[in-house]
Amino acid sequence: MDFLTPVLIVGVIGLLAGVILAVASIVMAVPKDEKAEALEEILPGANCGACGYSGCSGYAKAMSEGTAKPGLCSPGGAEVAQKCGELLGSGSVEVEYKSALVHCLGSYDNTSDKMRYDGIQSCSASTFLAGGISSCRYGCMGMGDCVRACEYGAVSVCNGVAKIDPQKCRGCSKCVEACPKGLISFVPLKKQAVVRCANCDKGRDTMQVCKVGCIGCMKCVKTCQFQAVAVKDGCAVVDPAKCTGCGQCVEACPRHVITLLEV
Repeated sequence: MDFLTPVLIVGVIGLLAGVILAVASIVMAVPKDEKAEALEEILPGANCGACGYSGCSGYAKAMSEGTAKPGLCSPGGAEVAQKCGELLGSGSVEVEYKSALVHCLGSYDNTSDKMRYDGIQSCSASTFLAGGISSCRYGCMGMGDCVRACEYGAVSVCNGVAKIDPQKCRGCSKCVEACPKGLISFVPLKKQAVVRCANCDKGRDTMQVCKVGCIGCMKCVKTCQFQAVAVKDGCAVVDPAKCTGCGQCVEACPRHVITLLEV
């Protein structure tokens, strides 16, 4: 009978531990946001970040809290926007479509490779060899990682540089993730100025490796009447929210690296 004592002790300890855990789960439980959960079920689950949030759950939470409007989900389109609007009671919703954009014009007409590369035809693989094959360390290598990642045929490589068809882009962000140089980002699908360069080197160094690379001359900044253009880390950037698509910065750019996104 002596063996019953330790068995009882262990049983009592287990029972107490179970009670403590049960009470703790109730006391420390995080309240569920049923509206956010319902919104997340409506969203496509792509977790692409095109809406500007960490993923579908982050966007759903922001909509539930009233800090984000429905219609920011490009992959979901009008159907998802309408369902989110009905759930939130906001009625008809206008979808803010976005497209991926390659911030590089480094074709073989404008730049060149710094080496002969006979390895795996992959941008990600070639970056392990002296940072990639392009003479511009920021530039597109044109090996098509983004092309292979896109399921909609929106990405192609022409003359050594990737380009994206805005009409085919669904905003899934797979090309963004596939680019090892971080050259692809989302922009609102509207008429606006876009900077097709990501070079942050000094102007003199940029001019040595590319005919059209941004040199941070500030002419675009001085020309813009709407304060939509700025130079950060030596490279021009455009704020889509402020850009009116007037095209003045395009004309002012001596390197012709700012273009209008036509839709």
